[in-house]
Amino acid sequence: MTTRRRIGLAGARRRPSRAVADHGAPKLEFTSGTPYDDYVAAEALHGLQRPVTDLPEERAFLVTTQVMELYFGLIRAEWRLAQRLLDAGDVVAATAVLARSVRYFEALNASWAALSWLTPAQFNSFRDALGEASGFQSAMYRHLEFLLGNKSEPLTRPHRRNPRVYQELVAALRAPSLYDSVLALLARRGFEVPPAGDPAAEYVPSPLVEAAWVRVYAEGGPGEELWTLAETLTDLSERFSDWRYRHLMAVRRSMGAKPGSGGSSGLTWLERSLRRDVFPELWSARTAM
Repeated sequence: MTTRRRIGLAGARRRPSRAVADHGAPKLEFTSGTPYDDYVAAEALHGLQRPVTDLPEERAFLVTTQVMELYFGLIRAEWRLAQRLLDAGDVVAATAVLARSVRYFEALNASWAALSWLTPAQFNSFRDALGEASGFQSAMYRHLEFLLGNKSEPLTRPHRRNPRVYQELVAALRAPSLYDSVLALLARRGFEVPPAGDPAAEYVPSPLVEAAWVRVYAEGGPGEELWTLAETLTDLSERFSDWRYRHLMAVRRSMGAKPGSGGSSGLTWLERSLRRDVFPELWSARTAM
């Protein structure tokens, strides 16, 4: 493990002697800021809330949205790590990383509960002040969709005015998805799957892939690495569908069927996305088993 920066002087060998010297009491004096703030950057983090109104409802909305953004970034990092491990053939390690991300999605999905109290009247009290700002414009969320194989070049366009973000999104669009890496792994293991196509194109389900998953389940079982990978991907797909559903219900509850702030049809757009399964053959294979 590489240490990029050192926070304070504490180490495993020093902790016991310090605890004895301080009679078990926490350290209260520091020469500068606390090591906690040095590490977490709590002061900077709390300075990122800049509501555009004085309404407490807006602050709650903003904080919850920022928490979601942090989870998007964490999940993207984990999926990219899992993808590298899959490409290297380390299925067990990749599956462990993906299983962690399932837990992150559970926490992410629970974030919607923090806004379940938001009525249309309360949302309307600050919605106009947000202008055209919309969660649809989240670049980090778009990275997650692209990693799952939901590719769309037009959805990179809102970010053209931000060169760094736009270039990263275009690179993600053109790179193989997480599911592409899974299917490449199956091919290396002797399963018949379609040859890799244009990674920038939206994924299209294949009967060959469905048959491959049927075989994985027929030949494997609990503890077998491909079987466990399949179940973990199914968990992930289910949690992602939960995310979409909770988003849809939050919109229905707070604004009904009004048009979205970013110009979309609101509920209709979200309902359409909810109908698209992630890793679709893992679901259709269950009918064929």
